[in-house]
Amino acid sequence: MAAPIAYAARTEYAPADYALIATDLDGTLLRGDDTVSDRSLAALARVCAAGARHLVVTGRPAPRVRPLLELLGGGGLAVCGQGAQLYDAGADRLLWSVTLDRELAETALGKIEAEVGQVHAAVDQDGVDGLTLIEPGYLMPHPTLPAVRIDRRDDLWCAPISKVLLRHPTLSDDELAAVARTVVGSLATVTMSGPGTVELQPCGITKATGLALAVRHLGLGPERTIAFGDMPNDIPMFDWAAHGVAMANAHPELKAVADEITLSNEDDGVAVVLERLLAEAQYGPKTLSMEP
Repeated sequence: MAAPIAYAARTEYAPADYALIATDLDGTLLRGDDTVSDRSLAALARVCAAGARHLVVTGRPAPRVRPLLELLGGGGLAVCGQGAQLYDAGADRLLWSVTLDRELAETALGKIEAEVGQVHAAVDQDGVDGLTLIEPGYLMPHPTLPAVRIDRRDDLWCAPISKVLLRHPTLSDDELAAVARTVVGSLATVTMSGPGTVELQPCGITKATGLALAVRHLGLGPERTIAFGDMPNDIPMFDWAAHGVAMANAHPELKAVADEITLSNEDDGVAVVLERLLAEAQYGPKTLSMEP
């Protein structure tokens, strides 16, 4: 059991004012085995029954999110592909998507390799049935996610893509992302979304741009949004939302900008905060222990 983290509950926003609960998946709502705990499912069900909406905001492309959305209730919207896709799960269609120009992606990849040597790459194809293609040497950070291995890098560019995923044999994610940002410029947006996951996505596209689009579709706004995440790719979402909650297992860059830090994804950190908000709504704010 993780050590309890005690803190004074924030009182700037009444819990009823949170009309939207925006959660990342990997490292946040999902446990390490890609499951959602019964406690988290129950907490989300309770806040939704109280009138809030739950919106998944993830780096996973729409096809890799569909089974999880079914587990979470199925028919809502989801921001996928780091904000490049707005997916309607009920209709199984993309309401909006933007692709990464494949020539720009190839150029950006070449610039990175000119600085750090060979990297191993993968791509997420656009569309509700898009594939994840991985070149020789690339290891999937999530073994449970399906991928198609191709023989040549040129085969990565055979169809429209939403992003490129990069791994380096020796550099850390932070080191690879730092180099990529210095050389890629306006060719793409560089993000780091999890262990072994440095990504190139369309320039200017972030989780915040996708979330803003989804919220407009729902008739809501940032002032009524609480967001949960664990990696630097969640920073734009935290900047946009009224309140950002980082997991105990979060990257230091995200913790530095978070409004609060909850327990880890393995210890149901999202549920802990939602349960606190529900308790505050019923009994009023008080100091609580975040013990699971």
